[in-house]
Amino acid sequence: MSTLSVALNSAAPILPAGESASLSPAEAKRQTFQRETNALVSAFHREQLRLSNVDWVVTLFLIGVHVGALAALVPAFFSWSGLAICLVMHWVTCSIGICLGFHRYLAHKSMKLKAPAEFITMMCGCLSGEGSPLTWAATHRLHHQKSDQEGDPHSPIREDGWWAHIMWLFPKRTTEVSRILMRRYVPELVDRPIMQFFEKTFALWLWGGGLVLLAAGWATGGWQLGVSWLVWGMCVRMVAAYHSTWFVNSATHLWGYRNYDTRDQSRNLWWVAILAYGEGWHNNHHAHPAVAPAGHKWWEVDVTWWSIRLLRAIGQAYDVKDKLPQGRGADETDMAEIARPETAAA
Repeated sequence: MSTLSVALNSAAPILPAGESASLSPAEAKRQTFQRETNALVSAFHREQLRLSNVDWVVTLFLIGVHVGALAALVPAFFSWSGLAICLVMHWVTCSIGICLGFHRYLAHKSMKLKAPAEFITMMCGCLSGEGSPLTWAATHRLHHQKSDQEGDPHSPIREDGWWAHIMWLFPKRTTEVSRILMRRYVPELVDRPIMQFFEKTFALWLWGGGLVLLAAGWATGGWQLGVSWLVWGMCVRMVAAYHSTWFVNSATHLWGYRNYDTRDQSRNLWWVAILAYGEGWHNNHHAHPAVAPAGHKWWEVDVTWWSIRLLRAIGQAYDVKDKLPQGRGADETDMAEIARPETAAA
């Protein structure tokens, strides 16, 4: 019997739908909750990675971006302006879009943002190509709740480093699983108009960004410069941002030191913190997920925290949770309380 089958069969027995009419409302809700939990565990299990269940849209896009990044090795496609666009867009999409916007703002509510800061951070996150805001935030909350346990979408401890780093992205997941994920893990976000706007336009921002780079470069200096801006500003930038983000999922659960005694194997890893704008101080973050600064020691540099401080200084960020904890104890209650049967959406 597979490990997935063992995990699902170990749950409390679920009555067939036709027999649930005699159940109390509380028991019926518990049964539904357990069925949905089993569906989530199954959807994010590595046994889903098989040829018949590959998400070819995601897979071919990631392959295409990596192949496109190799074009940067062609001397004709190098330009100093392309390199500059790559560096600026890497910071804009990875630090502002993902680290600040999708991660600390949406997933953990470490601060509140006013307009236009909220719109700009969501736009930057969509340009990163790491998924829509709701999908990203919901999956990340699931990771925190199940970190290094059965049901964690990307645990290198339970599976392996390559699974946590990239391979968990390739299996196809159903619309029903997405619905469960959204309603259970981001219920306060799903009906917000701005979130619905970016959910519906995510692909337009992603592909539109590439077309703008190509067209702008072409108009500025001909087709060769246009291709240079596309290769460096989209492909190289995205591949670098992808892997710096994915190292947080893989490397920081395998190597590094621990400031706090968390229930998982999260670690602080300096070189990931450099590549991922502060996100590499992962043990700090898993111990106190809602705290806005990820660096808790004076030497733990957190570039994203500098941006949050700037937004607060100009009045675009408020209610920033910046009090650093004392001692080695972990406060993981905000993640532990997510999506309990009594609080899950009906």
